[in-house]
Amino acid sequence: MSSVESGGGATHAAYVPGHGLLAGRTAVITAAAGAGIGGATARRFLEEGASVVVSDAHPRRLKETEAVLAAEFGPDRVAGLACDVTEEAQVQALFSYAEERHGRLDLVVNNAGLGGTAPLADMTDEQWTKVLDVTLNGTFRCTRAALRAFRAARAAGDPRGGVIVNNASVIGWRAQAGQAHYAAAKAGVMALTRCAALEAAEFGVRINAVAPSLAMHPHLVKVTTPELLAELTAREAYGRYAEPWEVANVIVFLASGYSSYMTGETVSVSSRHP
Repeated sequence: MSSVESGGGATHAAYVPGHGLLAGRTAVITAAAGAGIGGATARRFLEEGASVVVSDAHPRRLKETEAVLAAEFGPDRVAGLACDVTEEAQVQALFSYAEERHGRLDLVVNNAGLGGTAPLADMTDEQWTKVLDVTLNGTFRCTRAALRAFRAARAAGDPRGGVIVNNASVIGWRAQAGQAHYAAAKAGVMALTRCAALEAAEFGVRINAVAPSLAMHPHLVKVTTPELLAELTAREAYGRYAEPWEVANVIVFLASGYSSYMTGETVSVSSRHP
């Protein structure tokens, strides 16, 4: 991959064109509205030939994202449905809609997550529960719905199986003050990935996770102080943050046939040094 120079001397990678790695596949991607990892993943999946159902808890932003992607890649390949992953009925509706829209389901990216900063001694039950419910329980609900769909397809004679990619975080491994709820949730996503992968193998489903360190997007800027962002950026070996599409590239790899013998793994997408 070639690289280009950006402001401040940090080297940024050049965008990688699609190679048809997901041609003919259908995907559900949660928290896919906007300029974060979910939106970048939806775009990369489309560039690799997949059809996508994008989902988000924010209907207005979702409609805007759906419209932009449909205009570029065609309305037959892009659909959107609002979904709050803390609501089981909405999760069921999302997966039913995806199968009805595209006739089958091949790929699921569980990207929905919620962060925040609070010292543990001052953290409220509400703060703890909200982060866990979106980030860990939401991943559980969507993984369960996907596994039921994949299991039914295999029982009906479909040999193709499916793939689930969960968005974890390096904070599931590393300690960071003020992030106990988020770290616990992301560590839980990693453990869920490992356990679910063993159960899913019998009906041909692979489940892996990515663990980004610092991927820059507008929401992160809103919830993180400039001082902390500067500190976290300085810890990265390249001296820069990741672009969301760089994380999405690894998700594409895990969703594609190039990772056919991988399951239950969490792949770090980080250049951070100790």
